[in-house]
Amino acid sequence: MPRIYVGTAGWTIPREHAGGFPVAGSHLQRYAGVLTAVEINSTFYRRHQPLTFLRWASAVHPDFRFAVKMPRAITHEAKLAAPRRLLAEFFDDIRFLDGRCGPILVQLPPSLAFDRRIGPAFFRCLRTLYAGPVAFEPRHASWYGPPVDSLLLAHRIARVVADPPRPPEARTSGGDPSLLYLRLHGSPRMYFSPYGPARVATLAVSLSQADHHADVWCIFDNTGFGAAAGDALDLQRLMKA
Repeated sequence: MPRIYVGTAGWTIPREHAGGFPVAGSHLQRYAGVLTAVEINSTFYRRHQPLTFLRWASAVHPDFRFAVKMPRAITHEAKLAAPRRLLAEFFDDIRFLDGRCGPILVQLPPSLAFDRRIGPAFFRCLRTLYAGPVAFEPRHASWYGPPVDSLLLAHRIARVVADPPRPPEARTSGGDPSLLYLRLHGSPRMYFSPYGPARVATLAVSLSQADHHADVWCIFDNTGFGAAAGDALDLQRLMKA
């Protein structure tokens, strides 16, 4: 059976779903008392002190995992070019997550097309500094197809399955088969729409059958009106059942 991690983007607990979490503890401790993973998105916007990651890691149980989003300074501002210094700073910052660190999430801007020189150089540099799992979410159609899939596979990079799929090819996984990483942004209204019990139940069946993957991650990013927490709670209950 695959190891299945269910969580949301950030560990905010909306008031309407507070009853599904323990009463005592910090927000992170309460969140980790029910869900098995979380995606740290604040690292996309700013650096944190290394001891902040240590505090977060100390607040959760040993089986809980953090996915960490790569800084926009690398993905959006530098556009993956000459990344060594920034990558080294990032990996040094998160080192205190230690055994509780899950995949690194690399999300590209929709306008960033595949460059035959910069793309391979970025992945080579990344792999000289970091050996752990990486989930890659490109949003330009040029990143989809056999040549890039071969590049991702060679560097053990898993392409994210996204909903809504933008571009349409994002509905299927690619690259490293040992990781399946789903980012569910909400549909039809992105970041706001709940998936609801019926669609979550279908998702649970699909994830339970993903036995060819070592790790399966399902992150709900439809946090606009707090729907992510409810969907994640429903999926976690079904996966336990």
